[in-house]
Amino acid sequence: MHLVERKFEEADRRALVAAGLHPVLARVYAARRIHSAAELDDDFKRLLPPASLTHCERAAGLLADAIAAGKKLLIVADYDADGATACAVGVRALRQMGANVEYLVPNRFELGYGLTPELVDIAAQRRPDLLITVDNGIASVEGVERARSLGIATLITDHHLPGEELPRAECIVNPNQPGCGFASKAIAGVGVMFYVMLALRAELRKRGAFQDAPEPNLAALTDLVALGTVADVVPLDANNRILVAQGLKRLRAGQAQPGVAALLRAAGREAAKATAFDLGFVLGPRLNAAGRLADMSLGIECLATDDEARAANCALELDRLNRERRRIEAEMLEQARAAAAAVADAPGPALAFYDAAWHQGVVGILASRLRERLHRPVFCFARASGGELRGVCVRPSPRSGIGLRRA
Repeated sequence: MHLVERKFEEADRRALVAAGLHPVLARVYAARRIHSAAELDDDFKRLLPPASLTHCERAAGLLADAIAAGKKLLIVADYDADGATACAVGVRALRQMGANVEYLVPNRFELGYGLTPELVDIAAQRRPDLLITVDNGIASVEGVERARSLGIATLITDHHLPGEELPRAECIVNPNQPGCGFASKAIAGVGVMFYVMLALRAELRKRGAFQDAPEPNLAALTDLVALGTVADVVPLDANNRILVAQGLKRLRAGQAQPGVAALLRAAGREAAKATAFDLGFVLGPRLNAAGRLADMSLGIECLATDDEARAANCALELDRLNRERRRIEAEMLEQARAAAAAVADAPGPALAFYDAAWHQGVVGILASRLRERLHRPVFCFARASGGELRGVCVRPSPRSGIGLRRA
């Protein structure tokens, strides 16, 4: 067993001790980047204000105008747990606020990642007035241009780092875009969408939309926000800790969305005892299995439906897909380990692996496993359609230690 001691700032430890915390606990918190005792307060009121997220209020105005005009909205989601939860948050909140909204998620094997021109053409068949990306879009320069050429506006909500050129979207909400001073740069895609929904509710409140109807309780969606945040392995800064803590409280209180509760039951876990482990290692993999082996629409449907029977059926299918994913991964890993043993001492800064029988939806996990074993960047490839090879590079990342790069 190899133990690694977490580094911490001595100034943070001293501040926590001065606030009355036990020295050992103060050191534990400081090692988790908690700078003051105030950050231990997970009250919902301590969330950063939506107004501090650049263009969040502009997005709210855009959506409020679209709802008032009866326009058709189409959410374009990513095919991982963050994208699925962000889509479910958007669908649920927008429908509660009177929007005509549907969703679309690309098949990773056919269309790749993000709002591509090909995906826009598919979306256009549904005749949307506004495309809303969740957990993607900041790099979709060509896709946004294609939408513009078809007369379709685009609202981008994302958290990934932008490239040199930003898409010419109607509005971009991303804490990592140039000039955004939002303090939580580590917020996940689901968190960004949640913030846009908070801003939209405030905008509709100003317009008197809730005079004759109750306001939607967006706090009820924090179980989805917590799930996407933990599953996406973003750093738990002060703001993210609040979102996760609030979501876990709802889970433990038996107030989860039907799909989240059904996934826990399918996995044999008790909601009353739910922890971040359940979010990251139990629910997250079951959602991701849909995107890896089938279609993430199944995962989104599980999270977005209010029909408990439908949610239970979706959860059971997701559980089955996850078992299948684990079987495929184990077979691929056994083959890859044999290949890795033969080249473990090979020179060079990186290693590449390929097998004609490998499943392209699982090569990312495989690359991560091999990276842990070989301690150097790893490329893993699988056969795709049209005779192409598609793969993933796993290499050191300054923020998390391991970084995934799609190829």
